[in-house]
Amino acid sequence: MEKNKKVLILGAKGMLGQELFRVYSEDAGYEVVGFDREEIDITDFVTAEKKIRSFAPEIILNAVAYNAVDRCEESDEEYAKAMLLNREVPKFLAKLAKDLDAVLVHYSSDYVFDGELEKSKEETGCCGGGCCGAGSSELGYDEESIPNPLSRYGESKLAGEIAVQAAHGKYHLIRLSKLFGKPAASEAGKRSFFEIMLEKGRENGEESVVDDEKSCFTYAPDAARATKALLEENAPFGIYHLVSSGVATWYEAAVKLFQMAGMNVAVKPVNKEAFPRKATRPKCSTLLNTKRPPLRNYEEALSEFIRDMKKDSGAMASKGSKF
Repeated sequence: MEKNKKVLILGAKGMLGQELFRVYSEDAGYEVVGFDREEIDITDFVTAEKKIRSFAPEIILNAVAYNAVDRCEESDEEYAKAMLLNREVPKFLAKLAKDLDAVLVHYSSDYVFDGELEKSKEETGCCGGGCCGAGSSELGYDEESIPNPLSRYGESKLAGEIAVQAAHGKYHLIRLSKLFGKPAASEAGKRSFFEIMLEKGRENGEESVVDDEKSCFTYAPDAARATKALLEENAPFGIYHLVSSGVATWYEAAVKLFQMAGMNVAVKPVNKEAFPRKATRPKCSTLLNTKRPPLRNYEEALSEFIRDMKKDSGAMASKGSKF
């Protein structure tokens, strides 16, 4: 009888980690262990290595990350934290995975790119991303595009990618963007744009939203399923862009959100200067998925997200709040 494959999920209570844990736990072919900060200090490499070795995973899914984009820019101390979690942790895991002959899955970000696609296309006729090679009219970065981060956060994510590749083990680097899904079970989990918009829309009835930054959204449950399929189909090791289909600005997505949720919220488009932030964001950081089956359109995923949020909002409704 073939034994179940052992899967370790780090950051198991985060927005993505909890979905990874769910999809693998529902499959009887896997023995799954999920660690979050209560179970393991992943920055204590000596203790963490002992704990990971004791489980002897064949697959390690690293959903741990520093993602406080602006704080990283404001403070050298925060930048050091970003480099620890986004570079040193994946570096440690890549070396350990190689020693265990395990596959490492590490998640990165569209913020490794500078987002100057539209400017390059206008000036040179070529976007400088992957749209021409992909045979697509859509501006975007494919998996072979050369990163050039604009922020310290982007630098830390790129440093993690480089560290994983340098270990020369069995790895999948998966770039995501604008992740959304059910709120993280972890108190330290970052809230998604759509969750914040729903809350603000209920409170204010009017919102100004940035309309000059565009990329793809990524629905956490779909990203988890796509990760599992990638591994089960023995896809070649390397870099993958697994994002929901469809490109949108923050403003366009907010309009769609309120329409689908049946909320009467006036949404005003503004440029990024209306909301000064410490970290520079890429203007157009669309990720092109050229290696894997496309994930469903973000609007279809958004409809599911809204239904799930409504199911979980009984307590709010009882207090007079509703979508």
